[in-house]
This record gives sequence, C-alpha cells and structure tokens, in this order.
Amino acid sequence: MDNWTGYLRMVCTKKDERSIIQDSYFEGAFKITRPVYLEHNGQAYLYVMNPGGGYLDGDSYRMEVHLHPEAEVLLTTQSSTKIYKTLTYPVFQETEIVLKNRSLLEYLPDPIIAYEQARFMQQTVIQMESGASLVYAELFTPGWAPDGSWFRYDLLQSRMKVYMDGKLILFDHLKLEPDQDIRGLGQMEGYTHYGSMIVINEDIDSPFIDRLTQMLQPFSEAAVGLSMLTVPGFTLRVLAHRTQDVEKLFHLCHGLFRECNLGKNALFLRKY
Repeated sequence: MDNWTGYLRMVCTKKDERSIIQDSYFEGAFKITRPVYLEHNGQAYLYVMNPGGGYLDGDSYRMEVHLHPEAEVLLTTQSSTKIYKTLTYPVFQETEIVLKNRSLLEYLPDPIIAYEQARFMQQTVIQMESGASLVYAELFTPGWAPDGSWFRYDLLQSRMKVYMDGKLILFDHLKLEPDQDIRGLGQMEGYTHYGSMIVINEDIDSPFIDRLTQMLQPFSEAAVGLSMLTVPGFTLRVLAHRTQDVEKLFHLCHGLFRECNLGKNALFLRKY
C-alpha cells in the first residue's frame, strides 16, 4: 500500500552501554520523539505521536521497528488512539517488528478508543531471534456515543503473527463486531473493555507463572485469563468495565516481569 497517512521507520542499536536510534524516518501523521533515558541502564524510552489527533475514514498507517542485538527500547504513545466515523473505508494500521538476539522491546501503547460507526483493522508481524524479549500490550475500549450506549463502533480487528527464528510460534486474532449478543457468552461476557498482553522471554518458567497467578487472583473487578506459550512466555487476557482496571493488571504483570526477569524497576507511564 502506498500513500500512507502516517509512516514511521526506526532502527535502534546499542552503543557505549546505551540504546540509541541509529536511523529513523517518518512522514505524514506519525512522529517519534528523541530517546528519553529514565533509568541508568541505557534503555531508550520513545513516544510515537499522531499530530492529527485521531484516525479518520480511509486513513492508513505503517510502523517498522528494528532492534539490533542487545538494544533495549520501551515504545509507547503520547496519548490514546482515537478512531472516529469510517463510513466509506476502515482505518488500517500495519506494524512490522524485528528483534535481534538479546534485544528487548516493551511496546505499551495507550488505549485504542473506537467511537460510533468506527471501523479499525490492524496487522502486526514480529520476527524474533532466540534470546530476544518482547512485551506487547493492546487495550480496546468503546468510545462515547450521543445516546450514552456502549458498542456503537462497527468493527475492531487485530491480527498478530510472531515468529521465532523463522518459525511461527503465535497467531492471535481478535475481531469485535458488535451485534445484539456482543455482551453475551463467548464474546464480551458482560464487559466493555478488552486488554491483551503478550510476554516472551527465555527465563519465564512455571514458578514465575505461579507467582503471577497468585498476584492476579485477588483482583475481582475483571475477568482474567493467563496462559503459557509453547516458547518461554505467556499471554494475559483481561475483560473489564474500565480502562483503569485493565491498566492496573497490565502494570502488575509488567512490573513483576521487569523485576524478576529484567532486573529493572516497575514503571508508571500515564501521561496525565
């Protein structure tokens, strides 16, 4: 696809104990900040910005992220992604991520908010080498509607493929297409907000999963599912009534992973 509404490409590498942007290019309604270093471990914190304020009918976006060996990046967004009416063509977003050996990407964007008559489709492909680590989170919420009702958007669809050394290890497909049964069994189960976090790291084991399970059990405000992957890693699924409930569970899970597996402190990334 040509003529992207927003296009972003960046290559990060490790230099003098610090992760830096080796090469970057962006155009249209996509921008990337200069790296911020919040800790003394050299990890780069980057913010993706959309100066347009929201996604509109027929918009298309592409992001390419390439991490060289041992590069460590936390990538987030400046604010939530707002999808407005798309009466003619859905919004399309494409992401390609390449993680080399011993690199780390923590991708923690703010929520995707779909308003009335919004249609949003995204496709993500991640190519990892053995020894690379990944944290990838998504949070989908229904936006405000004039009559105060939920689920006025038309479509939210997200496809993800993760490869390890060229072998497909994860295929994830979410499709929310509201109808009269959207809150029913097998769909949203009475909830309104959906969150998903995927973590892949060679040091994740059963004791870590047991500890994480015990940490999540007392949280009764949401429905939580935790599953181990075929490679060392896990997926966390959350159904909730509020954005803050999903974010709280993400924070607990991410914080424990950083502490136990990365030797780093937990982070609070809210922008307000």
